[in-house]
Amino acid sequence: MTPFPGPFLNVDEARLRELAPHGAVRTFPKNSVVLNEGDQTNSLYVIMAGRVKVYMTGEDGRELVVATLKAGEYFGELVLDGGPRAASVMTLEPSRFFVLPQSDVQGLLLGHPLFAQELIFKLIGKVRDLDVKVRDLALKDVYGRFVSFLESSAEEHAGERVVPEPLTQSDIAARIGGSREMVSRIVRDLTAGAYIAVESKRIRILKKLPAHW
Repeated sequence: MTPFPGPFLNVDEARLRELAPHGAVRTFPKNSVVLNEGDQTNSLYVIMAGRVKVYMTGEDGRELVVATLKAGEYFGELVLDGGPRAASVMTLEPSRFFVLPQSDVQGLLLGHPLFAQELIFKLIGKVRDLDVKVRDLALKDVYGRFVSFLESSAEEHAGERVVPEPLTQSDIAARIGGSREMVSRIVRDLTAGAYIAVESKRIRILKKLPAHW
């Protein structure tokens, strides 16, 4: 048995074709819906290039973004049980995927224990992330969720903490389960207080954010 090389981040297209002989490459332009919530589950998608958002849509049309994923990551793990897709997926930039049909995924699970272990860890991580999101939605107000989002997303750059992804206020609202109007007010007040600065849709944290708004 050929050992599975671990995370898809380290797997090139040739290796994917070897592991999943029935797989195929698909490309999508920016802002394309790859999967719809409720669709039949029949494949696993490995992101070879680009970024996507995983989101749910309420009856009122509002979006809640569950996660954003980049090259080397994958989505569609519910292919394991064949049930309907739990969320929709849209490209945030031109993207390229290697699509593994359910039969190939099942073959990998049976023949490559490291792949099965990786998939289990990925699912555990998603459950933990969803636990945090559910807790925040239930116990924190919009400002508290905004602060949590900044703190978890910011990275160190040249001595400053910066959210590297360019985001509109609507994008942030979808990430934290709030309205664009409320996010706009929070951003305006924190900017006026010199707590944050927004440049080219990127947020810089200038000093510790207040506990309450």
